[in-house]
Amino acid sequence: MSNSTRSYKRLSFQSSERPEAKQALKTLKSRYGNCDATEADAIVALGGDGFMLQTIRRHRTLLKRGLPIYGMNKGTIGFLMNAYEENDLITRISSAKEAIVSPLKMTAEAPGGIYEELAFNEVSLFRSTRQAAHIKIEVDGKARLDMLIADGVLLATPAGSTAYNLSAHGPVLPLGSEILALTPISAFRPRRWRGALLKSGAKVVFENLDPKKRPLSATADDREIRNVTRVAIERDKDSAITLLFDADHALDEKILREQFAT
Repeated sequence: MSNSTRSYKRLSFQSSERPEAKQALKTLKSRYGNCDATEADAIVALGGDGFMLQTIRRHRTLLKRGLPIYGMNKGTIGFLMNAYEENDLITRISSAKEAIVSPLKMTAEAPGGIYEELAFNEVSLFRSTRQAAHIKIEVDGKARLDMLIADGVLLATPAGSTAYNLSAHGPVLPLGSEILALTPISAFRPRRWRGALLKSGAKVVFENLDPKKRPLSATADDREIRNVTRVAIERDKDSAITLLFDADHALDEKILREQFAT
């Protein structure tokens, strides 16, 4: 979906701490000006995928209200970013395609309390010691796997399916597919289990079956909670945001390319 009906005269540029990102910030501010995010027509994030996630968290309230965010890669992989180009930036943003992305809400229980975090890529559980994790998996209130013995397990969104999920041999999901990828990390038992595809509205619960001997850490993108005993995950439609992508580098096209990568 193009957003050509919007006006993008006021931009809020933000960068990571990488020297190349900070230099790009200085250059773009001198060419296009800069305004506070509360007064902007769009946020322009300069960095990598990690910085994009940080920017989303920092301005989550504004983004939920419809403020779009356009990233330009000054990091490493930059899957959520567009190519960096200084010229005709306003024209590029005005003709960019919109991708509406809903995060996962993680509710993690640990001895220190109950913690809630959002994840736009994935929620992951990892073993914290040399002992393999023992994890029970429930979907919509029904036990689907009484015990997964593995290094961990993750639940990925379509936007995040080409990140850690892909490295763990999970499936690449087309954007808008309304599917989540449930993927084991180095599964030992069941040995042949490769994960599952779930409806986006599914509620998934991971339970640590042996928290004293086999402690687990839970991460929502880059936010980590240690020594979790139970983790519940469901989609948070109320926190949907708008990402902008150049027409020839739209997120759905990137995902499609990954499915044919060799």
